[in-house]
Amino acid sequence: MTEEIVTIKDLSFGYPDGRQALNDVSLTIYRGESVALVGPNGAGKSTLILHLNGVLRSNGSIRLLGKPIDDKNLKWIRSKVGLVFQNPDDQLFSPTVFDDVAFGPINMGYSDEEVRQSVNHALEMVGMEGFEKRSPHHLSIGEKKRVAIATVLSMSPEILVIDEPSSNLDPRGKWDLIEVLKSLPVTRVIVSHDLELVEALCQRTVILDRGQVAADGLTIDILANKKMLSKHGLAIAG
Repeated sequence: MTEEIVTIKDLSFGYPDGRQALNDVSLTIYRGESVALVGPNGAGKSTLILHLNGVLRSNGSIRLLGKPIDDKNLKWIRSKVGLVFQNPDDQLFSPTVFDDVAFGPINMGYSDEEVRQSVNHALEMVGMEGFEKRSPHHLSIGEKKRVAIATVLSMSPEILVIDEPSSNLDPRGKWDLIEVLKSLPVTRVIVSHDLELVEALCQRTVILDRGQVAADGLTIDILANKKMLSKHGLAIAG
């Protein structure tokens, strides 16, 4: 039987300014899946993924790897759910690539040797080995995105959550990153407006609109339904 790795039931969330971002969202993600979250701006996608490692919390039930998100489990959950932001500069703040990728393992209490091994393995997974001594601020946007992914891979997460991975990338950079993401042996949740990337990476697609799940199914079926895509502010280029 396929293991439920993320279980969300009746999740609602409103911001202090009164804007209701999520309304009774229920969603299950299974181990090994690659799931796209798509929808118009303001649909609640970013709000939803910020709940997956406890950056935001609210009513409703979220269980990750069978455990609730609470103060007792929060550090463990954040080691298992790697969240990669849209802008890699939000994630890279150290003098060197090594320091950025090592930050998580150090804070998890890894030994010096475990830190080195984790950094080396994470950079190898994203094709950035040899960049350890480079300044992340002098890298290209594509290289920064790979290092940002490595900063969470260094903690061996079981779920990788990525917000708009192809934003600001040229076509070559996008397809290079797609190949990197395809190779990663983790469950993936990908927020994107780029339906070409969604088609290449995700077997399953969930459409969010106005804080609710509007559709959930096989990517091939959802992308073939042009009328539904248009209804929810989505369109395939060309």
